[in-house]
Parts: sequence; structure tokens; C-alpha cells
Amino acid sequence: MSSQLSSHIRLLEPELSFHPDRNSDRELHPLRGLCRYGPYSAGLMPDPIRVATIAPSGEGPKLYEFMKELNSTFSPIERKSYLPDWPGFKSAFGVRMVGASRDCHVELNDIDENIARSPTPHVLLAEHLVRAIQQLEARRLEFDVLFVYLPQRWAPGYFGGPDDDFDLHDHLKAMTAARRIPVQLVREDKALSYGCRASVMWRIGLAIYAKAGGIPWKLADMDSEVAYVGISYAVRPVDSDRPRFVTCCSQVFDADGSGLEFIAYDANEVQVQRDNPFLSQTEMFRVMTRSMDLYRRRHSGRSPRRVMVHKTTEFKEAEIDGCMEALHLCEAVDLIQVVQDVSWRGVRIDGRPSETKGKATAYPVSRGTLIDIGPREALLWTHGDAEGIANRGSFFQGGRSTPRPIRIVRHAGHGTWDDTARAILALTKMDWNNDSLYDPLPVTLGYAKVLARVVKRMDGLGSAPYQFRFFM
Repeated sequence: MSSQLSSHIRLLEPELSFHPDRNSDRELHPLRGLCRYGPYSAGLMPDPIRVATIAPSGEGPKLYEFMKELNSTFSPIERKSYLPDWPGFKSAFGVRMVGASRDCHVELNDIDENIARSPTPHVLLAEHLVRAIQQLEARRLEFDVLFVYLPQRWAPGYFGGPDDDFDLHDHLKAMTAARRIPVQLVREDKALSYGCRASVMWRIGLAIYAKAGGIPWKLADMDSEVAYVGISYAVRPVDSDRPRFVTCCSQVFDADGSGLEFIAYDANEVQVQRDNPFLSQTEMFRVMTRSMDLYRRRHSGRSPRRVMVHKTTEFKEAEIDGCMEALHLCEAVDLIQVVQDVSWRGVRIDGRPSETKGKATAYPVSRGTLIDIGPREALLWTHGDAEGIANRGSFFQGGRSTPRPIRIVRHAGHGTWDDTARAILALTKMDWNNDSLYDPLPVTLGYAKVLARVVKRMDGLGSAPYQFRFFM
């Protein structure tokens, strides 16, 4: 039996599009593309983007100063090979950002001492913030995004105790998402204190634009008849009084990777194996049918020719049967497991064809490297050396450690790995809540994890689809 791996291929870095009609407005680098061409949805956004605020008593001006920073310019002092200068919000996105009307700014009075004395500061802080948000809900038409300022002295209220599954961020997102209010949490120890202001401005600026309904970029080269679905499950605490302890989330991305709506519901027929939930055939049929209904509503009743479904656990036989039953109108169905925690590593070797043994280079394995390791498995380096990004030479995001590949396992589908891997690589560049070049996982799974974490805290899920911008 041979221990030699098959030869590898390298997929090109996916390009991003910054205009719906001009095909020439494309770039490998997302932030550089914004600086050159502006956002994809330029001209379609309301101007200005109005910001409401919640802050401690007397500290509202700190948020106003932060907004002034967003409208100023900064040069990076970190990641200089990647980060361009921050040109100001108006220059980056083509719209202004201003404070909302006078009545859209709430200050919380006299809660510092109560938080310090309370045995459950997280409960007290959450109650005050929820009441303030409910107060602003009456003025929902007067603002587009809500800023909530969290000073460091409130840190004891960010999380619950050892036996309390509470996270203030997720709690507030669950509450505001149900009310369709996009929220940006502004922490004193992060957004206000971080040294590289250009980095902060790019991250917060992107998030604000997307939360207000904007589209910074789309994928330039994707099959227009393929849909991408991400599935994730969230386990509620054992003592939860909710109907079931597992929530199923499914999101559908269109060919541009920009479909940011998803569905969520309490699953009734679930088996838990090694702490991982698996759906029955009926439940998987249900979630995939609703996913396709969501896709067809956005595409004039048309079904996709091909569907790629991503999840981090294996597809059990019942889940495969449910998918196939729901997707019978599609010509091709690919059920792909994406495993992030793998023990594989790779070393990049350079050598001339005449040499029998090359030498390890100073650069890691190239991003986009793909190697078959079995009839149904392959390794894909979504993290690695990327060309065409830095001003000179190659670019390795993070600049340290040996990058791990992800392992992709095909549980249904056929053909070569090229299309499947190329789509996964492209979808790593669709996180609008991050200024990095890419994420380790495709956004189908990265967003699904966020959704599952927040959705399990919502009181009522309902049947209507949600927009991801309310969960960012």
C-alpha cells in the first residue's frame, strides 16, 4: 500500500465585485476594493445613516467622539502590509453617518453602585439595557443603527456565573433581533481603547454599513445557478423551560454569497451522539424545504440547479435521505462536512524539477492548496500564503504558526473537488463583520455558529425568515 499523497492543485484567490453592472470593478483585497470603487450597493443606501445611542449617565459624549473618529482619517500602525488608510466613513462607503434625532439618545442613571453590590450583576445590567432599548423601540423609524456603550466597570455584568449560561452580547442580540433593531456594542476596553484606530474604524465601519442594510462587496465569479446552505445546531441548557433543547438554523446564500437571510426553529426529532445533535429524515426534509422556499422567494420562484449543503458534523443516513427528498428538483446535491480541527500540517517545498529533494521555504503553504486524501475526503488550506494582497510579495494573515487545512468530506455528490473547494474558499471572504481578508471557515458555517448561539436565547422564533444583519 502506497503512503504517497496525490498531487496537489492551487486554487486562485477569489475576486470580489464592487459594482452590480461594471464587471471591471473587482479586487482580491476587500478594503482596497472599497477604497478604489466604493461599496457594491453604492447609490442604493439611505443617506445619512442615523445612529441612536445608549450610554451611562453623562457619558453619551464618548459615543459622539467615537462617531467623530469614524468620520476622520487614520493610518494603520499594525498589519501595514494589509490595512489601507481609513479614509473616513463617507469616503469609504459613499454615505454620511450622523447622530439620530434628539429623542433617540438614552442615558442610564444611577446603576453603577447597584451593579457593584448585586450578587447577579448580569441580570441587573441586562434589565436596564433592555428597558432602554424598549424605550427607543417607539422611535424605531427615526434611526438606522443603535450604539450601546459598555464601560469597563460594567464587566462583571457581561457574563453569568459558572452555572449560568448568560452572555450579555448574545442576550442583547437575541432581544434586538426579534425587534429588527441592528445594534453595535461599543466596549470601552476594545473599540475605545484599542491602539490602532485605523483597524477599529475599518471593523466598526464595515459592520455599521452592513447592519444598516448595505452590501460592501459580493463574490465576482460564482455559478449563478448554485445555492449554498449552512446548517448549525444549538443545545439549550438542561434546565431550560423552552419547548426543546435543540434549535436548528439554516441559511441560504445565493450565487454571489450575499443571501443573508436564514430560518430557525425548534427541532422535535433529534438524536444526540457524542454531544452532537442529528436530525431525523422528517426534520431534515423540513429544514431543507424551508431553505429552498426562502431561495425561491428571492429568485422569482426558480429552484437552483445545484445545492451545496455545509455542516461541521457528518451527515447521517436519515439526514441524507431528508436532503435528497427535499432537493429532488435540483440536478445536483453536494452534502459537505467541513472539519476544522485536524491534525494535518503541510510544509511548502521549493525545488527544481531535476532535483529529487527540495528545501522548505520561508513561507507557509499557499492559501487555496487542495489535496485529495481519499475517495471522499480532501484537505483545503483556507489559511495560508496569499498572493496579490500585500503591496509587495506574499501575504500570510496573522503572520505566525503553521496553517492548518480544513478537511472536507463529501457525503453525497460526485465529480472532482475543484468546484466544491473553490466555493468554500470564496465563501471565506464574505464576512462583513470583519476587516480581515478571510475567515478560516466559509461564511455558511461561520454565520451559522453565530446564529445558533444567539437564536437559542430568543423567546419565540416564529416562521418568518431573519436577516443576518440583526445578529452581527
